Amino acid sequence: MPPVQTTATIRRIEPVGAYHRLVLDAPGVTGVRPGHFGALAIGGPHSAMLLRRAFSIHRTDPTAGTVEFVFAEAGRGTRALARHRAGDTVDLIAPLGTPFPLPDAPVAAVLVAGGYGSAPLFSLAEAITARGGRVAFVLGAATADRLFGVTRARALTSHVHVVTDDGSAGEPGRVTDPLPAAIAAVGAAEVYSCGPMPMLRAVTGIATAAGAASHTAVEEAMACGIGICMTCVLPVTGPDGATRLLRFCTSGPVFDGTTVRWDETEGSHAA
Repeated sequence: MPPVQTTATIRRIEPVGAYHRLVLDAPGVTGVRPGHFGALAIGGPHSAMLLRRAFSIHRTDPTAGTVEFVFAEAGRGTRALARHRAGDTVDLIAPLGTPFPLPDAPVAAVLVAGGYGSAPLFSLAEAITARGGRVAFVLGAATADRLFGVTRARALTSHVHVVTDDGSAGEPGRVTDPLPAAIAAVGAAEVYSCGPMPMLRAVTGIATAAGAASHTAVEEAMACGIGICMTCVLPVTGPDGATRLLRFCTSGPVFDGTTVRWDETEGSHAA
């Protein structure tokens, strides 16, 4: 379904660890698949904050007509969004972007995320298991309060690896540490990841070495979210061997990790 622009009413906004969960009444938004995102206008028509903020869609409830997001207070726009209350309205465009590819046949997959990058992965796991596949999760964060969705992951599979930089939850380390074992444990042919560039680069390297496909969801700022401004570009090698700058708001945010020219991507040094 094509994206729609709608005035969405906030049903709930509540803290979840270090993050906020935002539930919108947006019955016009349909056809959402795991990996799609939405773009929110934060400050209203008279605000100086002209740029929309893009967030991965956490989940939807077509019966209730709701769309859910998880976000962190990272700057002026997200701080303003966090001050909203139930009953307030926001301007929403969704669903946007290219979602995760879903094989028709049953597959084994590992889902990897840093922080609230896990938000789109739970509906992905449900879609994979509904097709007869099986999943494992590797969830990491700097500290315990910056993990998201560990309990939900454990409700979906017994194969859940949790790591934190400081060891305050799970094992100390990074998501790349338990990833080879997670791939081997379920015999994964697919690895899906969402998070910052250095993490995606490292995950792609490990997945490729294990013979698994790597589907990476880029977690970077977008100025418009709809493909107009050309500020969110990524160097990607095509089937013809030529490298092109692709907009990750339209061609992505999901890319085959083996096609991304990580060395030419700012801030993508290995994690």
